[in-house]
Amino acid sequence: MSQPTQRTIKANGISLNVAEQGTGPLVLLCHGFPEGWYSWRHQLEALAAAGFHAVAPDMRGYGKSDKPEAIDQYTIFHMVGDLIGVLDALEAKDAVIVGHDWGAGIAWHAARLRPDRFRAAAILSVPYRPRSPVPPTSVMPQTTDAQFYQLYFQEPGVAEAEFEKDPRKTLAAMLFGGSGEGVTAIRAMAAASGKPSSGVGMVSRSAGMLPKVEVPLPSWLSAADLDYYAAEFARSGFRGPLNYYRNIDRNWELMAAFEGVKVVVPTLFIAGDHDMVIAFPGAAEHLANMKQSVPQLREIKMLPGCGHWTQQERPKEVNAALVEFLRSLPN
Repeated sequence: MSQPTQRTIKANGISLNVAEQGTGPLVLLCHGFPEGWYSWRHQLEALAAAGFHAVAPDMRGYGKSDKPEAIDQYTIFHMVGDLIGVLDALEAKDAVIVGHDWGAGIAWHAARLRPDRFRAAAILSVPYRPRSPVPPTSVMPQTTDAQFYQLYFQEPGVAEAEFEKDPRKTLAAMLFGGSGEGVTAIRAMAAASGKPSSGVGMVSRSAGMLPKVEVPLPSWLSAADLDYYAAEFARSGFRGPLNYYRNIDRNWELMAAFEGVKVVVPTLFIAGDHDMVIAFPGAAEHLANMKQSVPQLREIKMLPGCGHWTQQERPKEVNAALVEFLRSLPN
């Protein structure tokens, strides 16, 4: 079985590491937090075998790609610009864009702002959300004891200090905790204790985000997979990835001019019914109303028992859905 190859390309004024496999129409795979190109390892092979050129960059701030220091270098316009730069570097007229987690948000806007370059979109985990009337962080939940994890990420250096102490433990906790198995275990513990949880995505103000106990590996993640992720983050750190969150309100300001612009390309949406994002307040409404903003939405595919790490937890189902969708598109 062939393996993806990696190379460095120049895009949007920075260097990006890309993993790629196969030949044919271009499919651009955009990862989320805290991952890297490696989160698409199962898709690269499957898409190549199906006759596509699959390309997964380490997004800006991750892995072997450049990591600008300034927080304001991680806006949605930088991210979409990076992806246009990847297409240009590959001399590709257009591509189908696939995104998960933060990569999903970026892919939504890439398809929305540049349908001339992104002819279709397959989005995992994060439904399309119209622009809110107020800055997003202003309505994120918080109490005297806890705050929403995206608020915890706002102060530079705080989350970095917790996460970089032991990257392997950090990634194990996040990958298990957000998985279908982790969500099931957390719900069972809460039910057994009789104590209500503090809410989806809430972080204790005194104890931080990570659990104090060892967590098991989820069934879909090998020790070698975790070692790969840990080595990447041990080298690159968490500042770049966390800077995405520090631009949430800035992105809201920047996107004001595009309010009401729809995603007009053919689109597929896939998520797990145990995904914490699907449990966020308002997510059910976004799912139900998505076709208003995404008129060519072909399907909403929900995977029973699947958590947040969609393409890693259910590679066969995701691969089959992606290939079917890609083959349905006009050439």
